[in-house]
Amino acid sequence: MSNSALVDYVRISPNKDAPRNHSIDRVTIHCVVGQCSVETLGAIFARESKEASSNYGVGYDGRVGMYVEEKDRSWCSSSGENDNRAVTIEVASDTSEPYAVTEKAYNAMIDLVTDICRRNGKNRIIWFGNRVQTLAYVPQPNEMVMTVHRWFANKSCPGTYLYNRHQQIADEVNRRLQKLPPIEVDESEVCEVYLPVLRMNDESGHVRTVQILLNKYFNARLTEDGIFGAQTYKAVWAYQKDRGLDVDGIVGAQTWSQLLK
Repeated sequence: MSNSALVDYVRISPNKDAPRNHSIDRVTIHCVVGQCSVETLGAIFARESKEASSNYGVGYDGRVGMYVEEKDRSWCSSSGENDNRAVTIEVASDTSEPYAVTEKAYNAMIDLVTDICRRNGKNRIIWFGNRVQTLAYVPQPNEMVMTVHRWFANKSCPGTYLYNRHQQIADEVNRRLQKLPPIEVDESEVCEVYLPVLRMNDESGHVRTVQILLNKYFNARLTEDGIFGAQTYKAVWAYQKDRGLDVDGIVGAQTWSQLLK
């Protein structure tokens, strides 16, 4: 198992498990909550008392640091199961919402994720945007799956800025892995990818995600077919009433937020 040649700085943290107990099939991007350098991040992770680390870090200037080799598990995501499967990346960010990152850091992170996929034999990276769907998914040997820290702990990490760009990140990495022409992204529509408004007669993977969530957390007993029919409408209506939400049978931002808690 190799490490990235994009690394500019190395300081191996004592906070790790060696070796990891699962093959790599996930990437987890975090925000640092500080526009720091890779040296500063390395100093933080060098302290045993910190009880934290990541495989890689990207500084505000786009330089890349390595703190835990890919063969080993970092302590990064509040989940041993995830960290044993994931290459974790801390990206320097602002200290408050939306925890934005610099253009140099963002571009370097894209380069790093692409490199991680290539070296681990993956030609496709997947972002479902849903915890239940992601953790239930069994990746094919050529696939890498994206996870986020907030799914495993009561944290906002990776922050709104990076979270709302996960599909954009996946699309760009896949374009590079498949050597396709550049794609144009409408930033105004990024949030809609993750929280589409769903109504009666809609058919999509997002509808199926709602059905899965209602079955798991509300015992709705719906057929998970991705079709927003009468039974799904009734289940959404009942769920909204039970949770004290606006009752309209439409899955909008408020209902999505409750379902994805």
